[in-house]
Amino acid sequence: MPVQAGPAGIRVTVTVSGEFCLDNCQSLRHALRDAIMRSAEGVDLDLSELHFADCSALNVLLAARRDAVAAGKTVTVTTASPAVERLLTYTDTHSLFSPAHEHADPPARKPGPPREETDDDLLRAEVVQLRRALRTHPDIDLARGILMASFGLNPDEAWQVLVTTSQNTNTKLHRLAEDVVTTVQGAPLPNPVQQQLTAAVARTRNTGGGPAFAVREV
Repeated sequence: MPVQAGPAGIRVTVTVSGEFCLDNCQSLRHALRDAIMRSAEGVDLDLSELHFADCSALNVLLAARRDAVAAGKTVTVTTASPAVERLLTYTDTHSLFSPAHEHADPPARKPGPPREETDDDLLRAEVVQLRRALRTHPDIDLARGILMASFGLNPDEAWQVLVTTSQNTNTKLHRLAEDVVTTVQGAPLPNPVQQQLTAAVARTRNTGGGPAFAVREV
């Protein structure tokens, strides 16, 4: 897992590539901590070449954000690979590292009373997100597999279909995944969800045939 950090400055760019696992979490944690110390306002993460990331990666990113917040700085993810996008979406933490979120809470601050987000608050949020990831990840993976088998999609296409349908129906991703999994047992999807999922598949790829589970129009 190569980690490259830019020179000290207003913001330090850190590029992480390869695969992330529990064995190399300490090296990434130390690199991010050093980058935060060498920056005036915070760190920008380029994760476009990080091809595998799990909850250990999320734990390190949240810890780095906590360190930055304590120093009156910010951590943003400027570019992310599909693996990182999935991780942040699974755990509902994407907004914590988005520029829009950070701009709403400017980094330039004078020392004073504790911030609205205390270390304890961030730690509790971290535990909740990690537990949610572990609980919902299997259903999402099963739903992706069902879409892949039913429509001949590849893993990234199945992921995009789930995300698009979730957004267009205002349904939590893990709830949508649970509904898709139940279709294997013959339970139909709600009509609006069926329509949006079918449309998302059509936009992603011409399936050339009927699905293997009940998503037909009613």
